[in-house]
Amino acid sequence: MATHFAEPIPARLLMWQRVRHYAVPPSMIENAAARRAAGDWAGACAAARIDVDLDLRAVRDRHGTDLTARLRADLRRLAPDLLRWNMPRIAPDGRLRPGLTLSLAHYGVPGTAAPQLVVRTPPAWADAGQRMSLTLYEESRDGAPEHHPHPHPDRRFRLDLHRHLWDATRSAELAQRCGAGALYRPADGDRSWPPDHWADEAERLLQADGRPRGALTVRLGTRSHIVLELVAPDDSHAPVLRPVREVLPPQQVAALPMLPEAAARTPPDVELVRAGLVRVERLHPLVAAALSAPELADAVSDATVVPGLGNLADESAAPGPADHHRVECLGSVHRIALRNGTLTAVDHDAAQLAREELLMALGGPGLPCLRAIDTVHRSPEALPAVRERLGHGDVIGALDVVEELLGPGAVLREGPLREALEAAVTGRLVHGLFRSGLVSVHPAAATTWGVSHRPRLDRRLPRELLRKRGSRARPRNGLHS
Repeated sequence: MATHFAEPIPARLLMWQRVRHYAVPPSMIENAAARRAAGDWAGACAAARIDVDLDLRAVRDRHGTDLTARLRADLRRLAPDLLRWNMPRIAPDGRLRPGLTLSLAHYGVPGTAAPQLVVRTPPAWADAGQRMSLTLYEESRDGAPEHHPHPHPDRRFRLDLHRHLWDATRSAELAQRCGAGALYRPADGDRSWPPDHWADEAERLLQADGRPRGALTVRLGTRSHIVLELVAPDDSHAPVLRPVREVLPPQQVAALPMLPEAAARTPPDVELVRAGLVRVERLHPLVAAALSAPELADAVSDATVVPGLGNLADESAAPGPADHHRVECLGSVHRIALRNGTLTAVDHDAAQLAREELLMALGGPGLPCLRAIDTVHRSPEALPAVRERLGHGDVIGALDVVEELLGPGAVLREGPLREALEAAVTGRLVHGLFRSGLVSVHPAAATTWGVSHRPRLDRRLPRELLRKRGSRARPRNGLHS
């Protein structure tokens, strides 16, 4: 019998698996859903760490009651936790794509400079807490924040044509828009490209721009794209895409509409479920309900079990951290447990512990129990999980992990754990300065005669490090491997 080796799991899917576990915690989903159900859309945004930079009274004065009513209706339909769930992210950490302005809804005639409901992400140097901001973008007004690197909506990342990714009343459309049931299988086995439904998405894109037919571009990579044309023999036939017959000049290609990333790629949730990395019931409730639709049952139910690893979607089967509560000490097994809010060696009396702690302070070896407690304080095995939560802005979840390990009354000692928590606090302060407009560029950048420039690199650094630090490569998109 021939031996079949399992295909390696793409790094992109492993990144999305971590994102789904840490980026949008269940507590955020529950709190945002409760606020939304009560009609408190602003409270739901606060629960999802989205700052609201909207003044509905000012919008009514400028644009009238009709547009304000449409805007208010969209805000009530907005599921901010679902929006965070579906925001673009970058590799390798899976953080929100920095410096992005993303359109959620247009309020005007297609093809015109109409006001847009947009969500913005801060630049990478101020993204601690992974907060976003919600505001109304008006091209006719010079109201874009000067301190934001890209205040105008990005045509590559737009969700106004994909309301099911943020609108709670239309989340079920994911079953028809994700292309999960497509029969197309590319030669290289990459299921993340579903061109079977590109024609339908292209028709929506061109109609939104006021064009019934025409050419458009599809971005395939950092420096790779294709130019397609949406055509139909007559009104009784469905439109189809075909490559353009002539080579267009670069300037004309740059002016063509671009198929949004959400339309060009299969949603990562579908790929994760297919690969067996996440179970459907562990996804966002609105996403899980959409992927449980009968028409997608066959497409997402064939979860892959990787030989030697088991079903990676079963998180309960994953090995947990080592048990720090039993330590071999003085020829026997001693216990370490929480007493009065701190981690304590319970099998030693107070006088002995005081002597041993003094000995350790003077540089002595100390008891194994005390050394184990010191290790847990400085660099516990749960430190990667704490860092993941802090990286995605879940400070409450990170503190819960620390309190579960050390107790609520513990005093953190010098070490990686304390450094990670202090870095999170410092990052929140930097984000606050960015939000207020007091710091508009990276703090490390100097300003001379009103012109910002990057700090000069030390010439004594190794050549390879100089090359890496001096590169201006943009962050990799989390949708690409």
